[in-house]
Amino acid sequence: MGANTSQVSDLSDNPSLKSLVGTESISENDPFWNQLISFTFISPTSSQLFIWQAHNALFMIRCLLKVFIREMSEEELHLQFSYQERAPGSCGETGSQDLLEELLSNLIHLIVEVPLLDITYSILFEAVTTLLVFFSYQLFHKEILRDGLIYQHIMKGRCLCLTSRLVKTLLYNFIRQEKCPPPATHIFEPKDEGGLLYGGLWSVFTLGGAGSKAGIDQEHNPLPLSNQSLLLLLVLANLTDGPDWPNPYRQAITCFRNTQDTSSLSMEQPHAFQINFNSLYTALCEQQRSDQATLLLYTLLHQNANMRTYMLSRTDMDNLVGVIATVLPILEILYHVEDRNSHHVYMALIILLILTEDDAFNRSIHEVVLKNISWYTERSLTEISLGSLLILVVIRTIQFNMTRTRDKYLHTNCLAALANMSAQFRCLHQYAAQRIISRSATPAGSRCSEVLMIVCFQMAQDLNVIEEVIRMMLEIINSCLSNSLHHNPNLVYALLYKRELF
Repeated sequence: MGANTSQVSDLSDNPSLKSLVGTESISENDPFWNQLISFTFISPTSSQLFIWQAHNALFMIRCLLKVFIREMSEEELHLQFSYQERAPGSCGETGSQDLLEELLSNLIHLIVEVPLLDITYSILFEAVTTLLVFFSYQLFHKEILRDGLIYQHIMKGRCLCLTSRLVKTLLYNFIRQEKCPPPATHIFEPKDEGGLLYGGLWSVFTLGGAGSKAGIDQEHNPLPLSNQSLLLLLVLANLTDGPDWPNPYRQAITCFRNTQDTSSLSMEQPHAFQINFNSLYTALCEQQRSDQATLLLYTLLHQNANMRTYMLSRTDMDNLVGVIATVLPILEILYHVEDRNSHHVYMALIILLILTEDDAFNRSIHEVVLKNISWYTERSLTEISLGSLLILVVIRTIQFNMTRTRDKYLHTNCLAALANMSAQFRCLHQYAAQRIISRSATPAGSRCSEVLMIVCFQMAQDLNVIEEVIRMMLEIINSCLSNSLHHNPNLVYALLYKRELF
């Protein structure tokens, strides 16, 4: 470290690092500290020297924290942040200061106070990621941590007054989707040539940041600050309530409102704030390839009544673009069920379930006509309504579950979504009608051997699952015929064509 560019091969002989981990204490006013954080990864081209040094200091703190949290208890970590001032030659305690809460508070202040610019991008990333590292203690414990110092400081200490500002800032970091600036304007990315300290340790210390794989559809992550902000937001929102206090970050997420809402904020919601719903909605629709973005969409639909009302208002016939933007990414997740983890699939399915509880949504999706859905490869669909496509994808998910994962709750939610829609089926596509009938008539005729083979490899309770699927599909057909027979000639044709199966 120090003033010269550091190489990985030189770390073991670096005098600054030897002093840092040595046994001799170093005064807080010693010039050593300034020298330690004055190393360079890429020579700064601006005059923002203090930002550069602050970034280096945060980077080192983050690296050390990862080691400390893995190797020591929270109580032992707290000792690393306990500063004791002693008179020369004296062993008695003359004063003490707990620096742990000070660091947590300053990290949050940095995130909410420093504007997002090219020159500040890297320091904001480090601040967000360092907070994430603090919460990683939970990874090493089976029981929920409610009594730890970090939890107490975040939920009840000096950080509490910044709750709404932190949540709002993290949401806007996600909304803005700012790419990592070029190296000429900041010090965030390592050079291509090997040997630099930052390049050598980058993949170890970024916690999924720039340069690492962000998901199935991305070779790398060009939005490190946006993604880390989203992860921190979800971690904060899912901290458990204390015995005598609710999670303030979850409160903030469940009660924020649209900036266009002119009514006064309720005093009963201490962490309420306002944010641009249109910008948030657009970002959510664009980022559904990642399971964390899907989790945020699910969280807002499920827990924030204001956001749910806004989203459902965007799925009516007056907002055709909104209907497509909301539903297509979710359907694509379900279509590639083989490649997605079960949590991602569940969240996508529950989002559909919430949406299909709205009659206006169920009507509008059959009015939206799509052409040439490229990711649907089982059959060429040159023109199909969004509603018929939704039916095809959900039935495909049921079939995959029955033959592969055999998860009772998955197919129950799939069938519930179809049941919600059934009374509003309109102008079903010929292929969608055929799939509805074939799925409900599976145990008879030509499909009998297939079902018997499945049953042979399952317990008796799995036979009940198949029976439940058949019964529900018949109820769905009955609901459609009872409420909208004259709107669905293709379903009637499919029934007549397969009449011997019934």
